Amino acid sequence: MDLSNILVIAGKPDLSELVSQTKGGAVVKNLVTGQKYPVFKNDRISSLGEIRLFTETDERPLEEVMQSIHKVLEGKPTPFEPKKAEGKELFGLLEKALPDYDRERVHTSDAKKLFAWYNVLLGAEKITFDEPEAAEENAE
Repeated sequence: MDLSNILVIAGKPDLSELVSQTKGGAVVKNLVTGQKYPVFKNDRISSLGEIRLFTETDERPLEEVMQSIHKVLEGKPTPFEPKKAEGKELFGLLEKALPDYDRERVHTSDAKKLFAWYNVLLGAEKITFDEPEAAEENAE
């Protein structure tokens, strides 16, 4: 799974996917509505590929965290609405997916965003699994 072309744009709802780059910015597509729109260099844009989640020993790339959540939920959306969920629900699921997450540095707002993004990525069929384990098994 490559999340480098999936973007969070400040002030815009949902997640967007990079469609093309332009001289003054880029054209992106909203993953929920499918609407395309321009973004500019002065917009605050973050790539999901650059985002990490704190654990007790280091940081985990968001791709790994999403795959863990996908495994725990057996490919289904979250059983709750992330933006309205209580901390107990959010962190209960996060603990199943990532038992060593840093309980001091991962806040409720982070968990809400994480699970909201998971649902959007799942709906847009952007959560895929690379096959390194199968390749390793075949090599042996």
